[in-house]
Amino acid sequence: QVQLIESGGGSVQPGASLRLSCVASGSSFSDHVVGWFRQGPGKDREFVAAIRWSSDSPWIGDPARGRFTIARDVAKKTVYLHMYRLKPEDTAVYYCAAGLMDSGLQYSSMYTSWGQGTQVTVSS
Repeated sequence: QVQLIESGGGSVQPGASLRLSCVASGSSFSDHVVGWFRQGPGKDREFVAAIRWSSDSPWIGDPARGRFTIARDVAKKTVYLHMYRLKPEDTAVYYCAAGLMDSGLQYSSMYTSWGQGTQVTVSS
């Protein structure tokens, strides 16, 4: 079982940047996909980005494309979500998740381990 802890959330103004971190521990996750999802107030959970740990291959979801990037640090066992030009509609709890899969990275049901979430609020 992989344990995940997110950090880096906060309250920022529109146009600002944030970096979220997801530190992994527990059993080996070298074959895992690590993803970021978010859930805004009154909204369903949606896919933001994912990265395949072994190949460092990123996949960016529609709401994040062009503004967010995802990267991993093998030595620190950490996956980062870099968020730029933040908008009020980016306000949400952001969750890190991990799972074993060949496809379907954008579906939350494919992930078996989840962090507790970190709040991001974008407001003027």
